[in-house]
Amino acid sequence: MNQKKPLTVLQIIPALDSGGVEKGTIEVAKALVDSGHKALVISAGGRLVGELEKTGATHVNWDLGKKSLTTFLRYRKLRQWLVESDVDVLHARSRMPAWVAWLAWRGMPKQNRPRFITTVHGLNSVSAYSKIMTYGEAVVAVSSTVKEYITANYKGVKQDKIVVIPRGIDPLEFPFAYQPAESWKLAWFERFPNTKGKFIVTLPGRLTRLKGHHDLIRVIDGLKEQIPEIHAVIVGSEDPKRMSYAEGLYKEVKDRGLEEFITFTGYRSDMKDIYAISDMVLSLSSKPESFGRTVVEAISLGRAVVGYDHGGVGETLSQLYPVGLVPLDDLAAVSERIVALHDGSLLPPQSAITQYSKKDMLNGELSVYVD
Repeated sequence: MNQKKPLTVLQIIPALDSGGVEKGTIEVAKALVDSGHKALVISAGGRLVGELEKTGATHVNWDLGKKSLTTFLRYRKLRQWLVESDVDVLHARSRMPAWVAWLAWRGMPKQNRPRFITTVHGLNSVSAYSKIMTYGEAVVAVSSTVKEYITANYKGVKQDKIVVIPRGIDPLEFPFAYQPAESWKLAWFERFPNTKGKFIVTLPGRLTRLKGHHDLIRVIDGLKEQIPEIHAVIVGSEDPKRMSYAEGLYKEVKDRGLEEFITFTGYRSDMKDIYAISDMVLSLSSKPESFGRTVVEAISLGRAVVGYDHGGVGETLSQLYPVGLVPLDDLAAVSERIVALHDGSLLPPQSAITQYSKKDMLNGELSVYVD
């Protein structure tokens, strides 16, 4: 690829509401702009569009994430747009947008089409539909766990085109022993008074199935007498398409009489502050995660983390804080580990984070673009 001129890089994702994929997209866009390139993002929009545009990137409001025949057929329009926008790199980060992007890309003359990149962010069900994420000229895996998933389930993928680029954090953004401003604490405890003076265990994650919310509720129910000051904070927005799940969580908390022991915050943009006032952070997804970003962020701040030993969470905890590992679905082990770490004597040391840097991640992404 000709590097004499700045690159025009297009990232495509379903939406810009919240989540690790969305955050990574914005971070890469900023790195591109800071390096003198042009960053474009296509999505259906969302609360993070403003944050993206502050980086100097351009957002194009276009829903290519809805699973429908109509979305598939938008590849012709996308192909024309790629030509008109003189896109050098086409980067798909989700399955439906990847199908539309690939259909648009493969119909372009080889000598004139952009470099096609895919990133496998999740351990999706193995299927012909999911296989599209391996169609990139380069396939970025966000962890070694993801690379193993690709090689185990999609035998035809060439090993040399899989590039492992772990998600990363900025240690200056998540500094060890950080504490929020007093004004933030006052506002927080006014908004959530039940958390004041408590032993706070936080579970980040949108209110969707498989994130471990029911496991947390049962653990708190079992520990409320042994650790009377325990209080769980569940941070994450409701899913408008799956409101019955959120309502089921609220009902279970009420039926178990745990309203004073569990707080639902809804969507929050101040996770660093919430981690910092937490005594412990949990990762209890029953489905293996591709990468344990919340684990890395919390450990960087010096918070204890307890998580199931599988997928990317198991990978990161085994490297950074192995005392926090517990067997999958073993609620007794989760409870025992919370009790064992309750006195704060086994917190992660400042030296725990020696990898997973955002700088390395962004350098890796940009290297793939210019390869």
